[in-house]
Amino acid sequence: MLLDGRVVLVAGAGPGLGAAVARRAAAQGASLVLAARTAPALDEIAKTVDGPVRAVPTDLNDDGALRQLIDAALAEFGRIDVLIQNAFTMPPMGTLGRVDLDGIGQGLHDNVITALRVVRAATPALVASRGSIVVVNSAVLRHSRRPFGPYRLAKAALLAAAQNLAGELGPKGVRVNSVAPGWIWADQLRGWFEFQAARRGVPARQIYDEVAAQTDLRRLPEPDEVADAILFLASDLARGITGACLDVNCGEFHH
Repeated sequence: MLLDGRVVLVAGAGPGLGAAVARRAAAQGASLVLAARTAPALDEIAKTVDGPVRAVPTDLNDDGALRQLIDAALAEFGRIDVLIQNAFTMPPMGTLGRVDLDGIGQGLHDNVITALRVVRAATPALVASRGSIVVVNSAVLRHSRRPFGPYRLAKAALLAAAQNLAGELGPKGVRVNSVAPGWIWADQLRGWFEFQAARRGVPARQIYDEVAAQTDLRRLPEPDEVADAILFLASDLARGITGACLDVNCGEFHH
């Protein structure tokens, strides 16, 4: 029970990884606060959690809404021990020489400034509990493939923010780490592979096998595997770790 008695706030608790984090955290003894913009989606995730859970629809770009989120978490459970920052928006895809610069700016705002807003709102509660933060990043940090330039810019800035926050919050007893998943084998990726397969006139399994062949384990990470890495960093097993970024990619990249 890695998180027995802990209160975990998942910011960006959407389907796929967000839902997996919620379920796995509850299985490790945590009470959950789930935050995202869409109430029906949050309610569906909450139904899958076996334990105390509070769903709070929240616009993470709204400082007032964030204050209400933190107040709701403290009113319900009295503390916040872990913040998992999972919210993100996909920036425009394209080469840096041609992509719309306003789109790059929006991607930086949605992925970095939003994360900073959430961290700032939760910091007093996390300092009080001497808690931890885990920021969900991406394996895009580890490659320079042509269409991914704007996405990599946003995620590189997010990693820099997390590492600087580790230095700022460490003296106050708060650890800050990141997880960089590769492809996550969930519904969204299944849909993308099926689309690619239809365009090429091949079975969807062939697309999976081609991508998986680039990994050491010859398969793609599943949501629960990424969630477990996140919960490890959130737990006391990682009490001596801060400012780190843990790759979870089945060996697609080595760092």
